[in-house]
Amino acid sequence: MRVRLAAFSMILLAILIAGCSHVSTVRLQEEAIEVGPGLRPLAAVQANATSAYLLFVPIPGVDLDKVINQMLVVTAKTIGADKIANLQFEVTPDGGVWALRKLIGWRSARASGIAVQVTAPAADPDADDGPEGRPQASGLRPQGKDNLGQSD
Repeated sequence: MRVRLAAFSMILLAILIAGCSHVSTVRLQEEAIEVGPGLRPLAAVQANATSAYLLFVPIPGVDLDKVINQMLVVTAKTIGADKIANLQFEVTPDGGVWALRKLIGWRSARASGIAVQVTAPAADPDADDGPEGRPQASGLRPQGKDNLGQSD
């Protein structure tokens, strides 16, 4: 009886330890990483979470909301970022045949991205011109048809 209780205790301990989460960050060199105009890269951030299952009961549960919003975004904001660029994520499905993993198994989720600060975008000198561009100087008109549809 003691052997069974010890074995059960070890299994339970292993299951409790298996449910864990972790966030990794690494600072990035601004001149070495291109993330887009108006964005300054600060760090690469990766969040992982694993949940053990025993008889369809998660110990603890894991989902994309926790990994993206509660781990990845919070970490990025903590280091001074405004946004996450190049967001990538994956999660073990929980429906269909994958539900059998909940009998005795695990579910994991991972999200990663680049924490960036938004810098002032470069001013567009032609922003007020509209899609047609600047009007031509008076007295000059483009070659082709005039305003009445007649050719030159």
